[in-house]
Amino acid sequence: MTNFAMSTIGVVKNIRRAVEDDNWGGVVSVIELDAAFGEEALFQIESFSHVEIFFAFHLVTNEKIETGARHPRNNTAWPKAGIFAQRGKNRPNRLGATICKVIKREGRQLFVQGLDAIDGTPVLDIKPVMKEFLPREEVTQPEWASELMKNYW
Repeated sequence: MTNFAMSTIGVVKNIRRAVEDDNWGGVVSVIELDAAFGEEALFQIESFSHVEIFFAFHLVTNEKIETGARHPRNNTAWPKAGIFAQRGKNRPNRLGATICKVIKREGRQLFVQGLDAIDGTPVLDIKPVMKEFLPREEVTQPEWASELMKNYW
């Protein structure tokens, strides 16, 4: 494997302090850019309805990393799925990604709703959501994934 370094671009600020699996839909977060970035880095971001936030699961320790298959949320009623066939936090590169609603921008702060990252989470990148990058076909998924997500948002 090839290694490369990344630097954080900002940090998440919100009321969620504990790692929890559900009820993220109403959470409003502020992504505060690092001082190395001027407010111009966010110019026009508010003209998009949604952004995709890439962040690090910074509290996942090395011993928690999964590389094979496991039952999602350790629920044996659901089939084992490979780590790359689920969105769990214990992934090899600890990378999270979520599409969020843009509320507003104030200087170097971006206010979003529906980001499933706890307070203090390092942000690696922000990208605007463009229709042309969304799937052009119907999105399908197994039943267990729908069941897992029923209380997520």
